[in-house]
Amino acid sequence: MKSIDVIIPNYNYAQYLQDCVDSVRSQPAERLRILIIDNASTDDSAVIARTLASADPRIELMLRPRNLGAHASFNDGIDWAQSDYFLILCSDDYLAPGALARAMSFMEENDDVHLTHGRTHFRADATDGDHLPDTPSLSDWSKQDGKSFLTSLCQSGRNFVSGPTVVVRTAIQKKAGYYKPALPHTDDLEMWLRFALHGAVGRTDNIQAVARVHASNQSATVRTLEQWSVEFEAAFRSFFENDGAVLPEAEALLRQARDALSERAYWSAIAQICRGEPGATALMRHAIRLRPSAAWLPPFRYLLNRSDASALIGRSAKALGRRLGTSMTPGGRL
Repeated sequence: MKSIDVIIPNYNYAQYLQDCVDSVRSQPAERLRILIIDNASTDDSAVIARTLASADPRIELMLRPRNLGAHASFNDGIDWAQSDYFLILCSDDYLAPGALARAMSFMEENDDVHLTHGRTHFRADATDGDHLPDTPSLSDWSKQDGKSFLTSLCQSGRNFVSGPTVVVRTAIQKKAGYYKPALPHTDDLEMWLRFALHGAVGRTDNIQAVARVHASNQSATVRTLEQWSVEFEAAFRSFFENDGAVLPEAEALLRQARDALSERAYWSAIAQICRGEPGATALMRHAIRLRPSAAWLPPFRYLLNRSDASALIGRSAKALGRRLGTSMTPGGRL
C-alpha cells in the first residue's frame, strides 16, 4: 500500500474533530500522515488537536493565530502534501471504514486514474450511529476517461462528486494547482474539471465517507436556488476561461453547462410559482439570462429526460390549481 496524506481543516468544530481524526488514523494504510489546520477557532479545537497530536506521531498541527479562511487551509495542505495520495477531509465529516484502502488499491491497479470518489452517507447531527454496510465490495468500481467525465459534468450542470470521498494523486494535485477563493461554494467542482484534463476518474458505489448535516455547514449559507445556480455557473465559467480554454470544444461544453443550469432553474421557478414561494421571479430571470430562448420557448427537453416528468407536471398542475383557487383535472379546465 502506498502512502497518503490527509489534511483536516477545522474551525470551531471541536465537537467533531476527534471523530474525524479517529476515522482517518484507523484506516489501514502503510504510511499515513495527518495535518490538522485550525483557523483560529474560539472553542476547544486547539486543545483537542494538541492532545491528538501528542498521542500519535503521524499527526501534525498548523494552528493559525487568525482565521485565513478555508481556501488557505486547502492550499496550504496541497503545499504540505508529499505522499503518493492526498485527501482533504473537513473536520465535521469522517471516513467510512476501509475507504482509503479501497481508493488507493483502485488507483494502484489503474495508473491512469488520478481521482476517485464514492458515495457519502448524510447523517443528521442529532442522530446516533452510521448504519453503514459492514462488508462493502472491493471490486465495486467503474472508470471514466477524463473527457467523458468532464462532458458528463457539463451536461448535468451538477457536481455529482462528493468532496469528503475524493482521494487524488498528489503529483497531479500539484499540477492542477490550488483551490480558488473566488469560488466559495463551487471551488471543488472547478477542481474536478481541472483533474479531468489530466486523466481518468474512478467511482465506487460504496459509502466512502459520512457527512454531518447541521446548521453550521458551509452550504447552509447559500439560501436560494438562484444563488446555487449562480455559484455553479461561476465554476464552469472560471474553468473554461482558464485551464479549460485549451479544449477545442470549450465553448460548446460551457454552453451545455449553462443550458443545463438554465433548464433546471426554469422548471424550479415554475414549481415555485405554482407553490406561491418567494424567489421565483429572480430564478426565472436567471434562467433566461443563461439561455435567452427560454423567454419564449420552454425547455421541455429537461422534462422529457426525467423519468418522473408526468408526476412533476401533475404536481405542478395541482399546485397551480390550488394557487388560483380552482382545481385542475385531466378533463377539466381552469
